[in-house]
Amino acid sequence: MSPRRARHSPHPRRPIALIEAPTNLGLKPPAEGREPGVRRMPDALRALGLHEALGAESVERVEAPPYRPEREPPTGVRNARAIAAYSADLAHAVEAALDGGCFPLVVGGDCSVLLGSALALRRRGRYGLVYVDGHEDFLTPARSPSGGAAGMDLALAAGCGPDELAALDGLRPLVHPEDIVVAGFRDEGEPYDHPDVEPARAAVTRYGLAALRDAGMAAAAEHIAGRVARPELAGAWLHLDVDVLDDAIMPAVDSPQPDGLTPAELETLVAPLLDSGAIVGAEVTIYDPDLDPTGAAGRRLVGVLERLFAHRR
Repeated sequence: MSPRRARHSPHPRRPIALIEAPTNLGLKPPAEGREPGVRRMPDALRALGLHEALGAESVERVEAPPYRPEREPPTGVRNARAIAAYSADLAHAVEAALDGGCFPLVVGGDCSVLLGSALALRRRGRYGLVYVDGHEDFLTPARSPSGGAAGMDLALAAGCGPDELAALDGLRPLVHPEDIVVAGFRDEGEPYDHPDVEPARAAVTRYGLAALRDAGMAAAAEHIAGRVARPELAGAWLHLDVDVLDDAIMPAVDSPQPDGLTPAELETLVAPLLDSGAIVGAEVTIYDPDLDPTGAAGRRLVGVLERLFAHRR
């Protein structure tokens, strides 16, 4: 038996329980009278062969409440009450997958799905979070130009923000800031320096895109693995926003930016985490089929996810 197989044998590959989360509740309208197309992400990726590529053992769908475009008082967050209700439904699906011995993979949808995933884990104990995203998503309602929870979700999960979303089930935080690693962001100019979030943000382990490349993807992966494999944690969740990828590879996102990870860099960064057995489940977000009329970006994404999640344990 090779050393590689011997090392992995204590962590048999768990079957994927795919959870479709067709929600756009956390985004602003792309234009007056239009809804964000990210709600179609699960259907588009299913049509492009994602379910077969991943060999999903089961597929569950958690339908989202209707989208409303306006900011909602008193929080100033679009669809805040609907997101809170949806998070509870999504948490139930994630918990059921974990109880069944599966690896839950939530296919969004926008990044606000993090709240449902984090709620499911918080109910079970203390878990870490590896947040791989082109943005830090640490805005507050007062600092957010869009009012969309998808730009605030990491702050909300860390306990920063209105009770309606930052204290689901009365639990605050859903993830302790010191148990969070955010990697791949390239939005250094966003107005995150705010007293409502800075103490929590300062406790987060942060690797911007430039820092990842300076450290080297393999070395960064080793450090991140150490952060989420600490004995006080029961495991960790992986958040993957596809806008972390280079815009030339994945242009079909709501907030594109220049540069980004190549698929090879992403696999070098994330595959060791999935190989380690520390990651108990994951979510993938933000691919917008409306911005990909030929389906080319979606087909590339299916290939990336197939290679990546072959590493799950």
